[in-house]
Amino acid sequence: MSDYGGDDGGFGDDGYDGEAIDFDEEAEPEILDDVDDAEGGEDPDVEDNIVVSGDAHAAAAAAKDKVKNSVDAEKAKKVAPENRTTTPYMTKYEKARVLGTRALQISGNAPVLIDVEGMTDPLQIAAKELREKKIPLVVRRYLPDGYFEDWSCEELLV
Repeated sequence: MSDYGGDDGGFGDDGYDGEAIDFDEEAEPEILDDVDDAEGGEDPDVEDNIVVSGDAHAAAAAAKDKVKNSVDAEKAKKVAPENRTTTPYMTKYEKARVLGTRALQISGNAPVLIDVEGMTDPLQIAAKELREKKIPLVVRRYLPDGYFEDWSCEELLV
């Protein structure tokens, strides 16, 4: 039967009679398993305020190394602030990522760190926070050798 109440003329008959489909939990229990419960929940050591930038392959390699090595080995790959070699300028890609991340946080009712002066758009608020250097995020730049540099948004020039 069509949406308009008429007969389909024999077309569209898929054999479905409108009854509910029964699901047997005992036959397929893995469908109901929660992935977070199987992994033990979230890792408390993960830093939520780091925005990754730079070589994607180096980041993937660092992620593999993080699984293989301990936390101490990961911390050993961090370049000291006085030995950083990348420029102190925020790239347009880092700026887009930081603004998008901060706008998402603001739209999720995160505290705003500036006077909004009647603004309601989260992206405009995030842009003003960036201009005033109030965004509490860290840009992580992965280097080709697997090391990384962390730059706070206050340090980077826009």
